[in-house]
Amino acid sequence: MDPVPQTSPPGPPPALRRTPVQQRSAERLARILDACAGLLDETGYEQLSTRAVAARAGVPIGSVYRFFGNKRALVAALAHRNLDRYAERISARFERTPVLDAHAAIDGVLDEFLAMKRSVPGFALVDFGVPAAEEAGGGAAEDPNGLVAERLCGLLAAHLGRTDDEVLRRKVLVGVETADTLVRLAFRADPGGDAALIDETRQLLHAYLAPSLAG
Repeated sequence: MDPVPQTSPPGPPPALRRTPVQQRSAERLARILDACAGLLDETGYEQLSTRAVAARAGVPIGSVYRFFGNKRALVAALAHRNLDRYAERISARFERTPVLDAHAAIDGVLDEFLAMKRSVPGFALVDFGVPAAEEAGGGAAEDPNGLVAERLCGLLAAHLGRTDDEVLRRKVLVGVETADTLVRLAFRADPGGDAALIDETRQLLHAYLAPSLAG
């Protein structure tokens, strides 16, 4: 079997003006992102302001602008942190369940996403991308589902001893796009996630992805 490629460690989000090098600066950045997440749940994206984030985080407004040029960059950094934490949760789950089983791996990926939807502040509105990013202007928007698929592909390939090839990347991307649409539908139908729609999503992912992951 060919060597399984490992995922590279995540770097700083491209929206970040300055990467913190001291512990105190890193803690301040974490407080800013935490404040942003909490305010998103309370006010939504349109009403969010950098000034309100600074006040909630207990830092001067200049501290926010030291890291971020505007509100969109701040939320984009939160989305990148969400993706890093999602990948960490999946990695930890895979370490706890070392049996090489494609269906269990798919369940883990979906279940961790659902758990974050239900419990992580700000995640219901900003999971892995900025809301209405295409309307924000100032350059091409990122492709959040493409970033998610890239991270998941590496994690799944490493866990299952599967080569991370073009076929698998395409399959995982289609799975991510499909699951994103269906999970959004499930949470529109029920704030906690409609159980029947989530079950349909799970069955679809099993049928579509499991053969390729097992291969």
